[in-house]
Amino acid sequence: MNTPPIDAKPALRRDLRERRRRLKRERPDAAVRAAQAFAAVLPGFGTIRMASIYHPLGTELDPYPVAAVLRRAGVEICLPVSVARDAPLIFRLLRDGDAMHLDAAGVMTAGPDSPEVRPDLIVAPLMAFDGSGVRLGQGGGYYDRTLAALRQAGAPVLVMGLAYAGQAVDLLPRGPHDQKLDAVLTEDGFKRFDA
Repeated sequence: MNTPPIDAKPALRRDLRERRRRLKRERPDAAVRAAQAFAAVLPGFGTIRMASIYHPLGTELDPYPVAAVLRRAGVEICLPVSVARDAPLIFRLLRDGDAMHLDAAGVMTAGPDSPEVRPDLIVAPLMAFDGSGVRLGQGGGYYDRTLAALRQAGAPVLVMGLAYAGQAVDLLPRGPHDQKLDAVLTEDGFKRFDA
């Protein structure tokens, strides 16, 4: 099967946004089911001290049930923060009771008073994923820049996409800057990708 060209991404995103809207209506319990599947595999992950989730936008699968599983296991939670359009994300600790703020990308996140941290696990939103771990995001490149910087620095981090099972596609276009997922979690279960 031929890899779709990079310039196919905008059209793919349009189609996939509609698919995700449909999946959200059809699978209202998907986030809870994904968290249950995650709880079953979490003991095999080894030591995770800090996990980054995201604040869901629109029809993105809600990561807060997964965060609850992580917190019960003693893992601290942080949120990504965009500080500038073309910069990698930073991560700030998410503490109960702290006010949320809009970051440079217009996404709700932990405020500037929250300490900056480095996660061991990054739970990433996506538009689609394929069987080799290629992820299609919203198109801003925030996660790709961030993951590239962390990996280049040798920082050990596991990157897990969180999605509806119906967001799987056969093959996605992959450019030179696109960073692959290590794993994906859906309401149908957890899957690791080969390195």
